[in-house]
Amino acid sequence: MHIHYLINGLNGGGAAFPIPDLVARMRARGHSVRVLALSLQDGKSCARLDRAGIEWQVLGRTRNDWIGAARALFAEIRRDRPDLIWTSLTGGTLYGQIAGARFGIPVVSWQHNAYLRAGNRRMLRLTKSLTGLWVADSQSVADFTVQELGVDPARVLQWPIFRARADVAQAAPAAAGARLRIGSLGRLHVNKRYGDLLDAIALLRARDPALFAGLEFVIGGSGDQHEALLARSRRLKLDNVRFAGFIEDTEAFLASLQGYIQTSHHEGMCIAAHEAMQAGVPVIATAVGELQHSVVDGRTGWLCAVGDIDGMSVALQALAQDPLRAAQLGRAGRERLLARFGEQAFAGAGDIVLTRAEALLVNTRG
Repeated sequence: MHIHYLINGLNGGGAAFPIPDLVARMRARGHSVRVLALSLQDGKSCARLDRAGIEWQVLGRTRNDWIGAARALFAEIRRDRPDLIWTSLTGGTLYGQIAGARFGIPVVSWQHNAYLRAGNRRMLRLTKSLTGLWVADSQSVADFTVQELGVDPARVLQWPIFRARADVAQAAPAAAGARLRIGSLGRLHVNKRYGDLLDAIALLRARDPALFAGLEFVIGGSGDQHEALLARSRRLKLDNVRFAGFIEDTEAFLASLQGYIQTSHHEGMCIAAHEAMQAGVPVIATAVGELQHSVVDGRTGWLCAVGDIDGMSVALQALAQDPLRAAQLGRAGRERLLARFGEQAFAGAGDIVLTRAEALLVNTRG
């Protein structure tokens, strides 16, 4: 079948990042896919799509060109009619649902987050029946889709969007005389709560100045919070915190770390933290989304409550005080990750979802 994959934008991370892996599975079953984005956004996933040989098109002329994007979407459907519309993120889903209803095309919709703003939640509760199959990227998101959006559990399947690989570069101990490097990777957005991370680092300095002096913190990512976070870091006089900007080679970045921390308010799958585990890096994370299941506190990393500055600081201290034990936790996390999200698991879950999607087409034609 021919699929139009409709997403909000082509940002460098989040829901756009795994599209090449997802499309590869669709192609393996004989399907053709075009990616349509409502707007370009930061456009940093475009190069990944090009390298994967995936055709993509931006529908809106600007980020808020909603009417223009709708007109362009309808025109593309008339010109290149798909058998199936596959949507990602709330905007893509609402546009795809309207287009599917208008043109009589079945719709499959991702749900990527175990949290939605109140308006988006109300809207999707109203339009949920316009999607034939909902696909959650993790168990926590599947639970949210059923409980908060009111979707029938029989219409919800899971396909974790993270495909763990055993062949990526692995983290190594810090070189002799070098600082222990702890990092984070993500969009500089209020949801990621990087201000909490800065406060936890400052608290660690107050607790153990000598330990703090041997640490380096690197935050990779871009976003609208950059200037505010930079100012906060300067105000706290955190000279060993560096904002590295957008990271193109995430595998190399993560393999250069001896620790990783994710302080988010909410998440779905959280690909960045799972990529860190894939590299054998011990992870400190808030117990949100799939992270609450992927990080086993005390066995593969450390879990903290959202906003628990003291808990984050204690976890950072534990990681830095015993880097050998931290490395052991990182290796244990990697082994568990490969068992849960490896190639076989990714392909198997994808095939189950695609079989159901193919059945939607048969039922529609029938």
